[in-house]
Amino acid sequence: MITLKQLRYFCAVSRHRHFGRAAQECHVSQPALSLQIQELEAQLGCQLVERQRGAITLTETGREIAERAQRILLEASDLVDHARHRPNLLSGELDLGVIPSIAPYLLPATLPLLQRRHPGLALRLRESQTHTLLDELVDGRLDVALLSLPIDRTGLETLPLFDDPFLLVMPTAPGSEGAEVTPQQALSGDNLLLLEEGHCLRDQALSFCGAPRSGSRRQYGASSLSTIMQMVANGFGTTLMPAMALPIELRPDMPVRLFRFAAPEPSRSIGLAWRRTSPRQQDFEALGRILTEVGGELSGPASRDIPIEPQPIRLG
Repeated sequence: MITLKQLRYFCAVSRHRHFGRAAQECHVSQPALSLQIQELEAQLGCQLVERQRGAITLTETGREIAERAQRILLEASDLVDHARHRPNLLSGELDLGVIPSIAPYLLPATLPLLQRRHPGLALRLRESQTHTLLDELVDGRLDVALLSLPIDRTGLETLPLFDDPFLLVMPTAPGSEGAEVTPQQALSGDNLLLLEEGHCLRDQALSFCGAPRSGSRRQYGASSLSTIMQMVANGFGTTLMPAMALPIELRPDMPVRLFRFAAPEPSRSIGLAWRRTSPRQQDFEALGRILTEVGGELSGPASRDIPIEPQPIRLG
């Protein structure tokens, strides 16, 4: 009889195309995983995997079985979720994915509140870029993801929570040539400091500024907003910083100036995404209410005594 364990192991092999990495994901030895795949092939009466030196590929039948197996595993997971979590809101295990430009700013205030209100929740966090979280969400390795909307992925439901406005951050000292740089000049993109490729925040900032996505040798890419803020403070350029990040990234002694944008100010929409077939929508909506409560406060820098230049600037 085919087991869910065999299907789970085979789906891991189909994702990684490598027995060792698939075994590591499934927390079993490679021989144990290989044996389960062989038994699955024997029970189905067909070859699923072509074993080659240093690499494996799926047969045509294997690719079809992998798709069907993934659907079966998702249905089984949803069935368990429905049975376990129906009585109590936000209880039991929950796998939450978060993008790096949100996690260190929203979670520190959210997690204690979540624990107090829902002590029966066993939360497991996964921080990664948007495309990775969406892949894991679709595959059933995550229950819900906290990210920037909109997203382009079929089969997912989204819930907008709150808007996180962007502010222009400039160094207080003049540029390297000694000339004073105006906010409008700073938005030209020549000295724009952004996150590296793959972060949705980078693409959003470029779209607001109307700057090209590539081609400027001075559009540096960093892996964290902390690095970018330090570079701005030391006169290496300017950046667009989400308001949510300022209470942590902005120190009182930093030689920077902050500018708000005139309405309609650029912002990113923070929201949740989950599989449309998940039976835990009420859990995700309850989580969304808590995140909105915390995020609404963090995204209002004026209410947190953060100094902002009085005159807003305009885009375009």
